[in-house]
Amino acid sequence: MKLIAVFALWVSLLCQAHSNSLDSCQGRCGFGTDGAFSCQCNPSCERYRDCCSDYADLCKAGSTSCKGRCNEKYNSQNKCHCNSKCTQYNNCCGDYADVCSGGETGGGSVITDAEIKSISEVLYVLDSNRASPLQLVIDPQALISGSQTGSQDDLSSRPFFRFLDEEGLFSRPSYAALLALLDNYNRMTGQDEDVSPQETAEQDNFLRETMSNTELGRELFAFLYTKGVYKSEEEFIYDLKMMWFGLYSRNNRRMDSSGFEHIFAGEIKGGKVSGFHNWIQFYLLEKRGLLNYYSHSFNGPWTTFPDVLGMQFKWDGYFKQVGSAVIGCSPEFDFALYSLCYITRPGKQCRLSLGGKELIIQTYTWENSFYGNGKKYIGSAFPATPRN
Repeated sequence: MKLIAVFALWVSLLCQAHSNSLDSCQGRCGFGTDGAFSCQCNPSCERYRDCCSDYADLCKAGSTSCKGRCNEKYNSQNKCHCNSKCTQYNNCCGDYADVCSGGETGGGSVITDAEIKSISEVLYVLDSNRASPLQLVIDPQALISGSQTGSQDDLSSRPFFRFLDEEGLFSRPSYAALLALLDNYNRMTGQDEDVSPQETAEQDNFLRETMSNTELGRELFAFLYTKGVYKSEEEFIYDLKMMWFGLYSRNNRRMDSSGFEHIFAGEIKGGKVSGFHNWIQFYLLEKRGLLNYYSHSFNGPWTTFPDVLGMQFKWDGYFKQVGSAVIGCSPEFDFALYSLCYITRPGKQCRLSLGGKELIIQTYTWENSFYGNGKKYIGSAFPATPRN
């Protein structure tokens, strides 16, 4: 009799567990109607009043967690996603990596931190267009602490750039392609960007000269191709164009910004400099007398170029508290590092290795508008300076 009682209890617990699994949206968000379950987890369940009790917590569009949603089918109503393609489309929920063992590309392959460091070292070696010490001389002058970055005190009497071999560098195709782009933008947010056919052609030329026509760019594509992120070079270049040059609104519902403008050219928003993380733009504006270098709060461990500094300056009267940038690198190297980090670690810190020394790039996704099938534009990307 005791054996029968134990068996009956075991059956009862098993049935209860099975019943609970049928009454949950765990792993089912976005699925269609399924008669095998006692409740549903699709957008129509609220109308038909047959949602599971945890539907609102796990599946509704406002949910920003992957708990119970790993490997769910794509649902356009969800605010963020938790399947193997979300890293490819830059629309994962913030806890995807932790909850779902993330880091997977669209092809299902995992890109590890070690692999990102390895490819960044390869790109570092391949940056043959970087400035040599004979072509670029900088004068960092005043070094301040992190607590002083907002003081707006001009502690450096001399320009940041002491010498640049413009003839030797700016005549190279990737530099010339970047220079053609930098004067295309209205720096004030809240005012529409009018992109002419000529400017679109300049965007295409920049992508060609930095990614298609350099060994560095081709190596980046080869890495992402072998990891299943892109199926062809055409797809790779098209996606770069959309994520970098696609317009979105930062202010006043105007199509006033893009990832490229924000990071490479710089913007003015709320009376302050926003973005601006490119050394060539810094040089050009300082040479024209439109930028006044104040100080730096961080100088990386590199003794040659590329180097990384966090700088304080005023651009035509607008202050930048910390404008971190990779100094002396080629345009293709700058563009490749930011692209690598945004594609593999969107909205997160990305750990690179340059000459055996770690560099952290912080990326941000633009959350308010999308391109393609729910892909996110680049919001920002820059070297993350350590805290003092």
